[in-house]
Amino acid sequence: MRAELRSLTSEHAEVVGAHLLMAGQLIDTDPELAYAHAEAARRRAARLPVTREAAGETAYAAGHYDVALNEFRALRRMSGTVDYLPAMADCERALGRPQAALRLVKEGLAADPGVAQAVELRLVEAGVRVDTGHSDEALRLLRAELERIGARGPKLARARLRFAYAHLLEATGELELAERWFSSAAALDVEQATDAAERAAALQGVTIIFDDSEDEAEEEAATEESDD
Repeated sequence: MRAELRSLTSEHAEVVGAHLLMAGQLIDTDPELAYAHAEAARRRAARLPVTREAAGETAYAAGHYDVALNEFRALRRMSGTVDYLPAMADCERALGRPQAALRLVKEGLAADPGVAQAVELRLVEAGVRVDTGHSDEALRLLRAELERIGARGPKLARARLRFAYAHLLEATGELELAERWFSSAAALDVEQATDAAERAAALQGVTIIFDDSEDEAEEEAATEESDD
């Protein structure tokens, strides 16, 4: 990001960089506001890939799939990579264009992607199958991908694949199998990017309650010390 911002004047770069920083900080908690910051950065420096990427990712997070798709298309033209195909395919799916989504999935898989990108493409493909009333085919796709990658690839990608498979198993009434796969996903999801542990516990009849009282007590003690 710094390298790209160096092409701007120092004052211009400071403003654009501040908007990008806020977009990154807010995307998980307030995606709509994050998108507003990213869009402000894009308007000021539309030729920079970093601003287009921020606009695309925040628009996607905020559910503005038409905007996100346009940004990802622009990024693909600028970079010449296929890295954005999973997100583009998911935008097409969200916009109700399943065939367009499947074409992008096929194109992405033909490029021999790494495990993480292949998983994302398969997740979109499975989602399209579910949307069009073919849950059995979606289950087959995810099961085949689980068998194909085995223990290869990043933990988070494997956790997301297991989570999606468990979610679909639960939706089709396979509760015992779903619990096992949610537990398997939770074991890999060290960053807790999914709620796999909670989903597994719910199927076991257990409710996980997070006790924040200790953290609150520590915060109060720290506040009192600072006041002293």
